[in-house]
Order: sequence, then structure tokens, then C-alpha cells
Amino acid sequence: MMTPETLDLPPLIGAGGRVVLPGSKSISNRVLLLAALAEGQTEITGLLDSDDTRVMLSALQSLGIGVQRDGASARVQGGAGRFPASSADLFMGNAGTAIRPLTAALALQGGDYRLHGVPRMHERPIGDLVDALRQFGCSINYEAQPGYPPLRIGASRFRLGGDVAVRGDVSSQFLTALLLALPLKAAEQDLVIAVQGELISKPYVEITLNLLRRFGVTVQRTGWERFVIPAGSRLRSPGRIAVEGDASSASYFLAAGVLGQLQGRGAPVRVEGVGRDSIQGDVAFARVLEDLGAQVRWGNDFIETDGLQPGLKALRGGEIDCLAIPDAAMTLAMTALFADAPTTLTAIGSWRVKETDRIHAMVTELAKLGARVESGADWLRIHPLQPAQWHSATIATYDDHRMAMCFSLASFGPADIRIADPGCVAKTYPGYFHDFARIARPVPVIAIDGPTASGKGSIATAVAEALGFDCLDSGVLYRLTAWAALRQGVALDDHAALAQLAATLPVTFAAGRIYLNEQIFEAAQLRTEEVGQAASTIAAVPAVRDALFALQRSFRRAPGLVADGRDMGTVVFPDARLKIFLTASADSRAERRYKQLISQGNPTILADVFADLQQRDARDTQRAVAALRPAADAKLLDSTDLSLAQTVEAVLALWRQHGG
Repeated sequence: MMTPETLDLPPLIGAGGRVVLPGSKSISNRVLLLAALAEGQTEITGLLDSDDTRVMLSALQSLGIGVQRDGASARVQGGAGRFPASSADLFMGNAGTAIRPLTAALALQGGDYRLHGVPRMHERPIGDLVDALRQFGCSINYEAQPGYPPLRIGASRFRLGGDVAVRGDVSSQFLTALLLALPLKAAEQDLVIAVQGELISKPYVEITLNLLRRFGVTVQRTGWERFVIPAGSRLRSPGRIAVEGDASSASYFLAAGVLGQLQGRGAPVRVEGVGRDSIQGDVAFARVLEDLGAQVRWGNDFIETDGLQPGLKALRGGEIDCLAIPDAAMTLAMTALFADAPTTLTAIGSWRVKETDRIHAMVTELAKLGARVESGADWLRIHPLQPAQWHSATIATYDDHRMAMCFSLASFGPADIRIADPGCVAKTYPGYFHDFARIARPVPVIAIDGPTASGKGSIATAVAEALGFDCLDSGVLYRLTAWAALRQGVALDDHAALAQLAATLPVTFAAGRIYLNEQIFEAAQLRTEEVGQAASTIAAVPAVRDALFALQRSFRRAPGLVADGRDMGTVVFPDARLKIFLTASADSRAERRYKQLISQGNPTILADVFADLQQRDARDTQRAVAALRPAADAKLLDSTDLSLAQTVEAVLALWRQHGG
């Protein structure tokens, strides 16, 4: 299946439900490598299926490790400390959790190995790990820029000359790589790792230590500066091991459980697969949310958010130390847009060397939404956005899964959000947008389509008034474009000029009135036959329809929208909660149109009105672009024998049946 280039997210009015999390990427790739290096066979359950885990699995298989995969389970036959293949060319994609520990394990074994990845991988530093491994006599060479992949690993001449030093202030993955691989060389002597600088992302190192214990190796540590792998350490399979749900991915849904209730339309959101006893540090994100004012409930295997704590109207701002939650901290950059004061995220320097420079990416994309953002080498300050300050935007994702996922939360604001390259979430969570859509509650739309003079406008206005929703008369937009074209002398076959007119229409609707340039516009000016004929002509022009598409969608704002036209349910709002196709007999429609024209002071003949309607119906149903037809799931409503009040009540009854 092809992945779409972009994904449009409707503005959301709430969220609610439960999500079973995919397996943790950090745990999955650590467990796969440990199982491959251990003695015995390991059965893994809950394994994440994503680009990064596929990279690790493919590499292990290329190295001769026996792996049998069945969905979220796998059986790995350990190599008892060695990889059967002494040479391999390994493509590592952009998986830092794969290339770094594999580099350590392969270098300590020695052989003829090449490790490389996508261009961004070749910009992610690995020099500190290589320097540490060279202290053991490992042969590792850079094929291009020193300090970065691609790498060439040669024959190993392992030697021990005291403690091995590794920097801890760039990435905790360097320390994790050594911890996972060094038990291979600890048969006869203690091996000591000395961390230089402040160790970042300590909870990820805790995951490593916890999993090592499961595989029979207990690492002794002094603070976060000195780690000892005891002599006699051997990796032994635990037989069976379960992978927890991904706590970093949980952050988006936990945030949704708070943001989704800011307008009073949400419900609790529960994530399952992680809980109070999780070994992942990113569960601390839920505690941070709690400190900011969220209601959080904890279970053994779940975490649930349920709006704000009593008495609060918004999340708190302030300064947050993100050293322990670097990945989940990206979600805090999004919740900051809805806070009551600026939010400063500190200790996020590691963002610079992730899948992209995430500080730069965040500053750039948040600014598109209208946010004021400040940044430094390792910090980010986000000022909250007021409703009128939001801008609709297309969000670039930089081939970074977490950019795509966290910016989905922007759809809780009053703007239209388009995510570029949504498929990049496959790195860790291929089904993310499907799961997000299941818990999201879009601003409700009632789409009322039908032919000319079927009563759409009157019905839509009355239904919107009854529900307190906004109303969109899409026909008015085409008529306004036609009116402007006629007034400015733009030819109806000059499609580029017509599209430019449509794209810049300064129109709004309020209280049943049309406002153009914030001035009341008299609808009677649009009801002339000349404007009507011109509107029907330009409605078939693809460039005009494209120009008006974004404008029409921009009317979808809380608390809801009633939209009438000819393609509201088929093209503009295909996800509308209720779709009505309103019609009436040709005679009835002609008589209604005739009476309307007479009441507006436009003398006409009923037979001419009937003939004109027939011509319009033919054009509308036969045009190549968005032809007039009911949506597949539309409710057909014939109003021939119904009064306005009866038709409105029929629509409202259908709305109630659809959960309105």
C-alpha cells in the first residue's frame, strides 16, 4: 500500500478511548541483540514491528543468527557470544538503537563488517563510542567524515588497559552499547566503564541495566560515573521475555486525554501496556503532566489522563528539566501551546543529534502555527497561542517519526493541520495515525448537499441555529467569486484569474449574514440570474474548486458546522458525521425558485425557471469535477411534501440518531 504524501487532520473538539501501545523500540532492539548474543533460545513477545526493529532483525539474520518472527512474537537462537558470520554489509537505516550497540558487539568480536545507513544516519555522531572501543584495541575506521558512519570494522585484538572512558553528555546510547557488548569479554576479569561528563537520558541506561539482569548480568555502578561488568559475566537467555508498550509513544495519547477536554467535549484516554512499574523512563512524562495540572490515574498496566485537575482552566507553564525524558519532551512542546504561561524545556541538547535537529525543526514548525518560540543550544521556550493567533499550516516532518506524531496534537487548536510525509511514523509506530483517529473526536460536521432550489441553504441555516453550530453556504462562495469576476471584468474562461479571486475571498458568515471585508454584504446581489449562471460555470473549473477547498474547510471550527452545497459530503467533508442529500421534485424546486425570485423583485416566468433548473441539473450532474451525486453513506431526504420546519426536524432527528 502506498503511503500518502500528506495527511490532513481535522480540527478536534475532544478525545477519548483506549489505546493498546505497540512495543517499546528501546526495549525491542535491546532484547533482540541480547537474545542474539546470549546462550540458548529466547522467545520474545510484544515485539515492536517497525522500521527500526526490522533493521535490527535484518542485521542479525545477515550475521547468521536464527530468528523466527510471527507477528509480535519472535524466537531468537543465541550465538553464545559470537555472530556466526565473520563478514557482512549491514544497512542500518536511521536506527540509532541498532547501529550503536551492533557497532560495539561487532567491534569486540572482530571481523570484516561495514555499517551504513540513510544520509541522516551519516550525520549522527558515533565518534565517542568508536574512541571508547579503540581503547580495547578494536579496529574501526571511518569511510567518510571522521566521527560519523559509515564504519568499517576489522579484526579485533582485544586488550585491557584499565578503565574504558566514554562521554555521557552526547548520547546515552554510547554507554548502552558498551554495557550490552562488554559481557562478551568479561569471562576472566572485571571490565570498568568510566563516564565522562554528565550522563544524559539516565532512564534509558536503567532500561539497559534492567534487561541485562534479565539475561544474567548484574552490572555494579557507582552513581552514574562508574559501571563494572563483573568477571565471569555471561549472557544467558531468560527463556521468555515480554516487551512493554512504548512509553514515548504513550505521551501523545496522554496529552490528548488532557487537551481533548479543554472544550468540555472529551473523555478519559487510557494507554495500555505501560503502568506504574514500567522500566521505561518516559513514563515520567505522565508525572510531568500531573505537575502541570493534568488528572492522571495509574494502574499496573495502564496510565490514564482525564482532563485538568479541579479548578484549573489550562495547563501550567514554567520551566521543565527534560534530561530524563528527551523523547517525550517533544510532546511537552505541543502542550505548551495550550498552557497558561510560557513553557521552557531545558536539558534537551540531545535533540540536536536525533533523527533530525529537533530543536531547529520545532522552532521552524511551531512558528508556522503562529507560535512565538525562542531557543538555545539545549533549551526551547514556547509561548502559548490564543485562539485568534493560530495559523493553519503544513508541517514538515524531516523524516522524523516524532515530529509527525507530536504535531498531530496541534489539531486540538483552531486551525487546519496537514502533516507532510506521515509515513515516517513507520520508524517506530506504523499504525499511529490510525490509533490517533480512533480516539480523536473531530469538530462535527453536517453536510447537506442537493440540486439547485432544493432548499439546502434555508435548511442548513435553521439546523445550524438549532444546534448552535456555524453555517457554511458553499454556494455563496461560488456566487461571490462569480460576482467579483463579473464586477472586475475577469473572463469566465480565465481559470488562473478566477482561482486567484477565489483564493483571496475575504468572506465570513455570522448570524445568517455574509460579511465581505468585514462589511455586511447583501445576499440579494448574488441572486441575479447573471451571477447564478456564472457561478454554475466556474463551479466546474478545477482551479477554482481547489482554491475554495481550503477556504471551505477553514469554516470547520468548534462547536460544529453545517455545510451546504453540492459536494460537501463527497469532497470537502468526506468524514462528516452526518451527510444529507436533500432533493425535491423538479416542479416543486422550480416553484420555490420562482417565488424566491419574485420576492426579490426579479420578474420571471415559471416555465423559464423550470428550464433553467433542468439545464443546471444537467451541468452539475455531468461535470467532470465533483459531479453532483449523493455520498455513498448519505441519507436521502425528499422535501417535496415537507414544510421548512418539517424538513429541519427530519435533519435534527437524523443528527440525534448519529450521536449528536
